[in-house]
Amino acid sequence: MVSFKDLPEEELFLAGSTACQGCPSSLALRMAFKALGKDTILLVVASCTSVLQGSYPLSAINLPLMNVAFATGGASASGVSAAVKALVKRGELAEEPNVLVWAGDGGTYDIGIQSLSGAAERETDFIYVCYNNEMYSNTGTQRSGATPLGAWTTTTPGGKAQHRKDIAQIMIAHRIPYVATVSLAYPLDFYQKMLKAKEIRGTKYIEMLAPCPPGWKFPSAQMIAVSRMAVQSGMWLLYEHEDGETRFTAATKRILEGKVKKRPVKDYLEIQGRFRQILSSPEGQQAEDMLEKEVSESIRRLQGWVPEYI
Repeated sequence: MVSFKDLPEEELFLAGSTACQGCPSSLALRMAFKALGKDTILLVVASCTSVLQGSYPLSAINLPLMNVAFATGGASASGVSAAVKALVKRGELAEEPNVLVWAGDGGTYDIGIQSLSGAAERETDFIYVCYNNEMYSNTGTQRSGATPLGAWTTTTPGGKAQHRKDIAQIMIAHRIPYVATVSLAYPLDFYQKMLKAKEIRGTKYIEMLAPCPPGWKFPSAQMIAVSRMAVQSGMWLLYEHEDGETRFTAATKRILEGKVKKRPVKDYLEIQGRFRQILSSPEGQQAEDMLEKEVSESIRRLQGWVPEYI
């Protein structure tokens, strides 16, 4: 079991980023870099992370970095992965560096899904991290395929009428060797999953819920608390899928084992301003019930992959 004392002291995400206060992506980058180390090539899909790197010519990211177009995460990783393998074969590199794609939900769920799917089907050797803030935060907080039912965005002012996609399950259907979900409220779980992905060959997909203070309408100091409540309410489930089997982890595992009581979804909705309008409407209770049902259905679907539930 990893402890905080085991984390490397070297910082590859430096001071001076231009991220918003309480930005989950900047903290997640710091944790991911500690797990992967400096022998890593980072590809940033158009997103908030394209901006938070810092003001040119300075950069807070102390790694080889490529900023790539919205739809090209998987395709760009395929090219870089093939290139480093060729360089190793020719003796120009001693060993292959980690290839890490960092993308938001817009560049993963919607605009970039074809590129990601193609790379996964080709069994491209890279790690793909989706930091999911459930909206297009960088371009004005528009709805995405990751936006949950009832959430306010600038394009769903009355609350989104549709359920969100489940991209992690879509990636499991690609039969890739490793899929995991993580939360910044459980950093050691995040770190361990990144370490595991580093050692596995093939396409690895990791998705992190990334509560966005300005987009979700909560104080920036509450980012970790909102992340934790998402897991405790079941609105974000922590698990990993490896070799055809799923394992629940961290707080999700403890909740399903009966060691910790699950919090109501309402507790999660009430700490964010983006659900205020739907909660105060006549349809508020119906929306809560539908989200509780969504949580139950997600758990049952995942339990179908867990050996002890089969």
